[in-house]
Amino acid sequence: MLLSWAVVVATAMAVCAASPWSSLPLKLKEENGSDSGRRSLPDFDLYHDMFMALSDMQDTYFQRWLGTWPRGVDWTRAVMNTHVAAALRTISSELELSRPNQSVGCAARKEEVIGGYFADVIAYYFAEDAFSIRNQAYDDMLWVVLGWLESIQFVDEHSGLFSRVASGGLGTRPGAETWYGSRWIPAFAHRARIFWELAAKGWDTTLCGGGMLWNPRLMPYKNAITNQLFISASISMYLYFPGDPNTAPFGTGSDSNASHGHSNSEWQPHHPMFGTAAQDAHSWLASSNMANAQGLYADGFHISGHSSGSNNTKCDERDEMVYTYNQGVILSGLLGLFQATGREHYLGEGHMLIQNVIRATGYDLARNKPTDDIRNLGLNQLPPWRGLGRAGVLEDACDVLGACSQDAQTFKGAWMHHFATFCSPSALQFLHPNAGLDGTAAAGIIRERHAGDCRRYIPWLRRNAQAAMGTRDGKGLFGMWWTAGLLRLTSADMELTRDVLPPQGGEVVDYRNWGVPQNSVWVRVADGSPPPQPAPAGVGEGLGQKPMMGGGLGAGRNKASSRTLGKRGAPSPEDGASVWDPNLRGRGRTLETQGGGLALLRALWVVSRHEL
Repeated sequence: MLLSWAVVVATAMAVCAASPWSSLPLKLKEENGSDSGRRSLPDFDLYHDMFMALSDMQDTYFQRWLGTWPRGVDWTRAVMNTHVAAALRTISSELELSRPNQSVGCAARKEEVIGGYFADVIAYYFAEDAFSIRNQAYDDMLWVVLGWLESIQFVDEHSGLFSRVASGGLGTRPGAETWYGSRWIPAFAHRARIFWELAAKGWDTTLCGGGMLWNPRLMPYKNAITNQLFISASISMYLYFPGDPNTAPFGTGSDSNASHGHSNSEWQPHHPMFGTAAQDAHSWLASSNMANAQGLYADGFHISGHSSGSNNTKCDERDEMVYTYNQGVILSGLLGLFQATGREHYLGEGHMLIQNVIRATGYDLARNKPTDDIRNLGLNQLPPWRGLGRAGVLEDACDVLGACSQDAQTFKGAWMHHFATFCSPSALQFLHPNAGLDGTAAAGIIRERHAGDCRRYIPWLRRNAQAAMGTRDGKGLFGMWWTAGLLRLTSADMELTRDVLPPQGGEVVDYRNWGVPQNSVWVRVADGSPPPQPAPAGVGEGLGQKPMMGGGLGAGRNKASSRTLGKRGAPSPEDGASVWDPNLRGRGRTLETQGGGLALLRALWVVSRHEL
């Protein structure tokens, strides 16, 4: 019988119960405007819950004999691998902080847990369908780049810890000064390099004066996510790519295989072309008019008349759809641009976007409370939609109707991951030598200012964690619609008035949930052929990713409560036996919703370190 890693984790926690590794409980107390008296979230060890969210995700959805998450799709698997690697970085950093107070047995047990989950990362390296992803959209390729760069950063950091532990003789065999994971860095780097190089072919200057195309097989569409991914991936390649002497699959030494003025004979670390690509992409995005009146990124631009042969080259048809991940991926890119250049305005841009997002969830940072008081809501009543959420909780537009596709179920987790990267207390400890700030007084001032801004977001993060924890079922699995964890919902008959629903209209195309429209605006057609007819349900770019069970409000009634606040499998006493679980609608709880919960708890744990 295979030993569940949940058991290993629990054992490690028990062995090290007295160490700081599982300490620092963060109390998620009720604040003004919350559902006080009805939705009380007890004190809990946040670190333990984050760890168990990882364990539950891997034990429930990861098939080790296959080396992957079978229910994922290529790009969501890449994101889940990123969440695993990021969680391991956090676990390793806490191991470092508590190292002076640990016993040999405790350190060895923790290393066993870290090594076990890293084995999942290695297995996924071989199971990832790299050949398929090469033929997909440019954004799909860039998720792969970011995932393996995150793995490289984990390996680098944990290898450093392992060497320090070994030099102190703490629980390692004599002479063992190099962690075994280091030998995987060349493979991870090679894959990151290949997919960055393939994705970089999407950079186009013939339309809109620059910017990344989304999908070469569709009509030209320059969207926020592909450009943000290119910024973040390029600057991360500049900062963290360790080099790649492996020229496969292009051969060696041939100038005809050069990319962006670079010979493929060998790819050196910190190559300036990566930094240049990131800065060029950021400059284009910043001037693209992609942001709406709330300061949030709309989804992207088409070029009017392009399908009819017009010579127009301007991005002038904006899809006003707003998704959470379009507000998040840029954050790690902005941090990287600051680390590379020392220019503080990149951090300022990131904080402005974060504050716009928080405001659009219905949370007032100045008063440190939600805009709307949900204590006065009746049964099945919803607070108003504020642009990217309600009641101070982050939402995607599809959440309230249970209509989220597999794509959309990944979005909030992606936002939280890149937010955690931006606001990590250790983020500004690393500065590229070219930034010219290392060791200067200015660097200290910038770090303190950045930390102060990040501390302001912690109460909002806690509120989101409180809500998300309220959606866990008896197996510890998170739901998609986090806000439901704060509300009193006893049936599908929610009061869906116009003010609680996200806007719809001709300029809003929710293609990430319902698939790419089969018309000449989105799909290439042969000259002289009629525009394609609308595709039937389940057909198109999002094949297999659309909501299951129709996503209707009547779907998914269940007697099991999702409100297991703090104790998994223990419904709140007031819920009774007939509680309606809105997170069973549509696709229900999935790998992607669990990844979102893990990313949220990790973000709260990481950013809350600013309070120490």
